[in-house]
Amino acid sequence: MRKGDGLSRRSMLTMAALAGVALTRTGAALAQAAAPMRRIERLDPALDAIISADEPIKILAEGYGGDRGQAEGPVWWSDNGGYLLFSDINNNRRIKYAPGQGASVFKDGTNRGNGLTRDQQGRLVVCEADAQRVTRIEADGSVTVIANNYQGKRLGRPNDVVVKSDGAIYFTDPGGGVSGLPWEVSMPGVYRVSPDLGSVMLLADDFLTPNGLAFSPDESVLYIDDSQRRHIRAFNLAPSGALAKASARVFADLNGPEGGVPDGMKVDAQGNVYSGGSGGLYILDKAGKKLGRIVHGGPNTTNVAFGGPDWKTLYFTSRNFLASVNLKTAGLPVPAKKL
Repeated sequence: MRKGDGLSRRSMLTMAALAGVALTRTGAALAQAAAPMRRIERLDPALDAIISADEPIKILAEGYGGDRGQAEGPVWWSDNGGYLLFSDINNNRRIKYAPGQGASVFKDGTNRGNGLTRDQQGRLVVCEADAQRVTRIEADGSVTVIANNYQGKRLGRPNDVVVKSDGAIYFTDPGGGVSGLPWEVSMPGVYRVSPDLGSVMLLADDFLTPNGLAFSPDESVLYIDDSQRRHIRAFNLAPSGALAKASARVFADLNGPEGGVPDGMKVDAQGNVYSGGSGGLYILDKAGKKLGRIVHGGPNTTNVAFGGPDWKTLYFTSRNFLASVNLKTAGLPVPAKKL
């Protein structure tokens, strides 16, 4: 073998190795480009007091949802070391997520439960899609029906629910009127159930798709998502617990070219509002100004909850996963503290 041939072979091996490195780097770059670009978008300097722009977004559990419904309704329990419950609507089950332990099935067979919250006694309150009702799980595991009809007509598909500090229960029913059946309510609605469960009041029937809802810290304002119109409306509350209709206003428009609509909402202790919208999860100040957006890579944001020992962990669900991000500001605790 001639010396020139040896050099030529080594050159070829070196070139091949370099090509392999280049291909590996290209492959890694392509893989990174294909991954969701999760990030915190800072739209206003005021966001810095709530969350750092470099705060990581953590995917905690995934593989939920399907044709009959998505992951939904997270609610935090500070009992027994702290854990989160959320709904896997499609698979008709409730999931438990415990930090450091992961996710597990908490209950099979939930009537395709959707929105979840807790009342003043800490009992779980559930919007049940299949049973067309809102229920409460008692300490002994028995079920109390909070509402399944309005003026004798069956509800459509209760979606989300919140309990005021006085014990009154507010819920949305975007499925009202969908069936067209005369024995069911004829339109979507927002409802209030009295603390003693003795009366059900129709608060509003002019929403196209009433969805998430939340109170301001002093409970003087009720925010309600209208998913189809892609905005949040705000109402002052009357002393009776009804909506002061003359105060109705569009609090924020969350429309945009990306996927996702206003769906699921919570308010922190400073009055900032957190709601799904186009392209992610928005953080708005009490005047409705967009301060930032959590771009999590999912097709939508279905619901949100505060949790952790200091209520500074923001949990949220998308169609098929549960995720979290750490905040500097504490959320309003659930159950609501009595004013």
